[in-house]
Amino acid sequence: MKNDIDYRLYLVTDQSLLKSHTLQEAVKQALDGEITVLQLREKAASSRDFFEEAHRLKELTDHYGVPLIINDRVDIALACDADGVHVGQTDLPVAVVRKMIGPEKIIGASVQTVEQAILAEEAGADYLGVGAMFPTSTKSDAIEVTKTELKNILQHVSIPVVLIGGLNERTIAAFKDFPIQGFAVVSAILAKQEIKKATQELFTQINKFIK
Repeated sequence: MKNDIDYRLYLVTDQSLLKSHTLQEAVKQALDGEITVLQLREKAASSRDFFEEAHRLKELTDHYGVPLIINDRVDIALACDADGVHVGQTDLPVAVVRKMIGPEKIIGASVQTVEQAILAEEAGADYLGVGAMFPTSTKSDAIEVTKTELKNILQHVSIPVVLIGGLNERTIAAFKDFPIQGFAVVSAILAKQEIKKATQELFTQINKFIK
């Protein structure tokens, strides 16, 4: 299964952006609008709350046939039988995570340089999250990645590359000629009043240059 993941429209959660929806309501609308991957990111939640949210969302994403990825927390991913884990440069190393979750689960790794990208692939990552491509309000410590560095990363790895950081309906077209597999977005969907409509519009735009 993990070799057939569709990364085109990858939603990362941030409950602080929600206007009038619960997270479940927002995610359901995004699923109806055709997100292709969901990552649950809960930086402030207790372990119990994180687990319970993950368990509820796993039932929802299973219904839609969309993979659920857990940010950082390998224990939560295992506890709710999520489809995978996404780790950053300060989290557990990819090779350690692979030993913990086994060969069938998905591992994503955040990278900003060619060196980090190569090491992540060699350690067993299934895809890379590259960014931030633009300034972003959802991650204050994000390091921006230039288009030149992105090109170098794409030339040196063979696993899928998903871009993240400041990506929305206005900025994604800047990468239409790059051989990437998807865009990870946060506020471009979750900060909208009409989440399903915003998701559909993004999905339509992405489909113009990622098939």
